[in-house]
Amino acid sequence: MMEELLQIAQKKGCKAEVFFSEGYSDIVSFEDSKLKNIDSKILSGISLRIIKDNKLGFAYTRNLLNKEELVNNALKSLKGGVDGFFEFPLTQNLKNLDTYSPDIEDISNNLLVEECKRLCDTILQKISCQINVTAQKTVNSLRLINTSGTELSVISSSYALTTELVYPYSSASLYRVIAGKSFIKAGDEYINFLTENYGHSLKEVKANSGRMKVIFLPETLYVLMWRLQTAASSNSLYQNISPLAGRIGEKVFDEKFTVFNDPLNDSIPGARAFDDEGVQCRQFPIVEKGIFRNFYYDLYFAERLKTDSTGNGFRASVSSKPSPALRHIYIVPGDKSFSDLIQSIDKGIIVGGALGAHSGNIPNGDFSIGISPAIYVENGNVVGHIKDAMAAGNIYETLTNIIDVENKTYISHGGNCPSILFNEVNVIIK
Repeated sequence: MMEELLQIAQKKGCKAEVFFSEGYSDIVSFEDSKLKNIDSKILSGISLRIIKDNKLGFAYTRNLLNKEELVNNALKSLKGGVDGFFEFPLTQNLKNLDTYSPDIEDISNNLLVEECKRLCDTILQKISCQINVTAQKTVNSLRLINTSGTELSVISSSYALTTELVYPYSSASLYRVIAGKSFIKAGDEYINFLTENYGHSLKEVKANSGRMKVIFLPETLYVLMWRLQTAASSNSLYQNISPLAGRIGEKVFDEKFTVFNDPLNDSIPGARAFDDEGVQCRQFPIVEKGIFRNFYYDLYFAERLKTDSTGNGFRASVSSKPSPALRHIYIVPGDKSFSDLIQSIDKGIIVGGALGAHSGNIPNGDFSIGISPAIYVENGNVVGHIKDAMAAGNIYETLTNIIDVENKTYISHGGNCPSILFNEVNVIIK
C-alpha cells in the first residue's frame, strides 16, 4: 500500500514520503471515586508529502480507498506555493531502542478499573475528598518510507495513570502522573505526595501580594518550558522573533538549569530513534548549566537556515505536516528533596496548577497565569491554599533566579522534569 503510493508519486515526477500511523488505547476514568467511563479507541491514517519543482505538497486520509486520488490531492496542494527545497533523507542503521513492552497486552480494562478503585480506596483511608482517576494503556505503531530509500518503523507502548484530588467548592485540584511502558502499580510515595500536600493545604488562607519564593511542580513547569521551547525553535529563529538569536554559548539562565533533548532514553515511554521525517534523533543540550547551546530544527527550517535537521520534525497527528518540536525534554535534577525545597521557603507558593498558560507574549518569554491551586508555604511548612492568586514574569528573569532543583524527575506533559524552586517571582493575590 505505502510502496504503491511512492510508485504513483514517482511516476508523476515527484519525490515523495509516505507516513503511516495506527494505534489503539483503552481508557478508564473514575470521578469522585466512582467508575464514570470505559472507552476504547482505534485510530489509523496515512499521509503523503511530495516535492515537485521545488514546491511542497501534502495530503492525508484515514481511509485509503483510492491511492491515485490521494496523490492527486497532494499535487493539487502544490498550488499553495510552499517551498520545498530540502531533500527527503536516506536514514539507515539506527540504534535499536526498547520502546515496546509485551506486558502491555496483559493490561485489561478490568485491571485498569481495579487499580483506579484500589487507589481511590487507599486515599480515602487517609483523607476525605473528591478523587478523580484516569488510567490508560496505548499501543502505537509508525512506518515511514520515502523515495530516497528510507524505510523505518517503530512500535511503542505506554501506560499512564493520573490522580487528582479536588479542593472543596472548587475546580482546583492537586494531581500527579505515573507513566511507563507497561503497568506500574501506584505506590506509597505517589499516594503520600498527593494526600500529604493536599491535606496540609486544605485550609483557605490569606496572604499579601509581592515577590516571593515559588515552586513550579513538574506538572506546571510547562508554563516556563513552553516559552523556552518557542525561543529555541528554528521556526522562531527563521522569523526573527527569538530572544535567543545570536546567543549560542552565552550564559542566559541560572547555572543550576540544564535541559536536554533526550529522545533516546528508552527507560520511559515515547523514545524515538527517528523523527516523523525519518531523520535520526539524537540527544543534545538546549541549555547546559545556564548556557544556551542549541536551536532545534526540522528539515524545512534547517534548509531555510542552511544547516542540518536535528531530528526534531514531529507531527501533531497524521493530518499535520511535520514542524519543529521538542517532544523529549529532560531537565537535569538537582540535589535537594521536595521536602527540602519546601523547608527553604519562608513565605511562598507551590504552583499546583496553571490557568491561562497561553497568556502573554510567548516568543518573548512573558507569562501570566492563574495559580489553581496556589498552595501556601510559611516557615517551611504547607499551611493552606490561597484563592485568586496569579504569577507573572518573564523566563529570562525567572530562570536566572533558581534557588534549588529537586533531586528526582517525573513524567508529565511538559517532559521528564523535577520540581524547581525560584526566588523573587511576582505573585498577585486578590
